[in-house]
Amino acid sequence: MISIIIPALNEEENLTQLLNSIKSQNFKNYELILADAGSRDKTRQVAKSFGCKIVKGGLPARGKNAGEKFAKGDLLLFLDADVLLPPNCLEMAAKEFSKRNLDVAGFALIPKEGFAAKILFFLFYNLPIKILGKALPHLAMGGLVKKNIFEEAGGFDESITLAEDHFFARQAAKIGKFGIIKSTKIYTSTRRFKKDGWIITGFKYFFCELHLIFFGPPRKDLFKYNYKHLKK
Repeated sequence: MISIIIPALNEEENLTQLLNSIKSQNFKNYELILADAGSRDKTRQVAKSFGCKIVKGGLPARGKNAGEKFAKGDLLLFLDADVLLPPNCLEMAAKEFSKRNLDVAGFALIPKEGFAAKILFFLFYNLPIKILGKALPHLAMGGLVKKNIFEEAGGFDESITLAEDHFFARQAAKIGKFGIIKSTKIYTSTRRFKKDGWIITGFKYFFCELHLIFFGPPRKDLFKYNYKHLKK
């Protein structure tokens, strides 16, 4: 069984879309866990209507860790609340994960809208993560990991202010086999880029990557990355 863990804060609209995309999957052997960080909208009600188990969350790393503690599946799928799964995504990802004997895996990301955005994501995220491969594992917006590997790696480091998912992937890759899922992708929102600006947001991610490589994960708010709910 796959335990799907979703950290969220005030995500009623996006969460509805994500959960609908999950419910429409052919693959049905999963459970849904929402790690809620104190939403004041209808996020919790939406989650309950889809049969989610609800746990107390916080910032992304804390929410993911909290969700894992209640997970019954031997395979964990962490998803941001503003992503969508394409048809048959769960089935294809699970089959490929097993066939390649992976222990932890990331996904290529496709923006939900905008041709230019798709080109930018391809050039500055999807292509680099394929080229870098095992040397610098990446895991953003969605990631698959075996529960025993997650626990052995110590989960997500809650002291990291940005890119805790990439750091986790690199720690887990020291224990097990890492790969990027090739058979399917995840559709993601570009709302942060639209709100904060493509250039500013892009540079934040770029310098954070350099910090990860040369100095380790950032544990201070060096990049002024706002985790509060982003309105469109």
